[in-house]
Amino acid sequence: MNESGLRYDWRLLRAGEFRLDGGSMFGLVPRVVWGRSVPTDDRGRISVHHNCLLLTANDGGGARRIVVETGSGDKADPKSRDIFALGERTIVSALREAGCDPGDINAVFVTHLHFDHSGGLTRLARPGESPEWTGPGWAGEVSVVRTFPNAKVFVQFREWQDALANRSVMTRTYFRDHLEPIKNHLSLIESPPPFPPGYIPARNEQPLSPVALRESAPYPGIGVFLAPGHTWGQQAIKFTDTKGRTVVFTPDVMPTMAHLGAAYSLSYDVEPYTSMVSRGWFLAEAAANDWLLVLDHEPNTPCVRVRANGKGWFELVAEPNERGTLGG
Repeated sequence: MNESGLRYDWRLLRAGEFRLDGGSMFGLVPRVVWGRSVPTDDRGRISVHHNCLLLTANDGGGARRIVVETGSGDKADPKSRDIFALGERTIVSALREAGCDPGDINAVFVTHLHFDHSGGLTRLARPGESPEWTGPGWAGEVSVVRTFPNAKVFVQFREWQDALANRSVMTRTYFRDHLEPIKNHLSLIESPPPFPPGYIPARNEQPLSPVALRESAPYPGIGVFLAPGHTWGQQAIKFTDTKGRTVVFTPDVMPTMAHLGAAYSLSYDVEPYTSMVSRGWFLAEAAANDWLLVLDHEPNTPCVRVRANGKGWFELVAEPNERGTLGG
């Protein structure tokens, strides 16, 4: 759904590498299976990335600059930095390399509010800078400011509710230091779910209505739709670029190319079965509509197309030179 007709230039932003436990990232799939194609370090962790996007457009009323996803940010405690192998690079670093100041951003879309996707919504206050919020965060008592002081943050209403209530299988992923400071700067979305509430679909069942009829349009030229399973309020972000392509920023329904398989749900998912069902209809839509997907955690080639493999499932075709129409 792009009723405005607005098209965006875009650039892939690499907001830092980090590492996650391999077993947790592949759930019930045995390591003897996924380990053949995904290497691990000496602590059993796989390398992933904070992949984000910078979108720009001019609709006659002035420039629009949008960030999709924000990574972990700079607020992690030393123990967590070690566990996740977090470096110093953040969304701010990536934006500066793209020649963009965070103060120029008009809107921020996040797929969900786990720390590795929305921690970068805020940053530590610098010496001499007045904090916007002080309280308990990832690293204990912290003083922070909003990273994007002039931007609205777009997230699903259900995701916001679950984040505030800390409804997650992980005990430490929704942190007050990236939630409290944005409370008055939110645009909450209520997109229709793919299946009716309480209904349990079959493994390979497709929703009765296509994504085009379940898509919300909360911002000119930007569509979002629910892809539940990892969280109940997880959303994908969809837009048309200046080359006429439909680009879909893909959340943790399929975080890397290695998560293509039907059963490849994460141990972090609130509902692994729902993730599997969502992955099936998501891939079917992507193949039927020739979406260019940008995978949120893929470390090598985040931009892919989906094709039916003739065996009842799908294959991914990487576009290794794709960085968006802004280059970089």
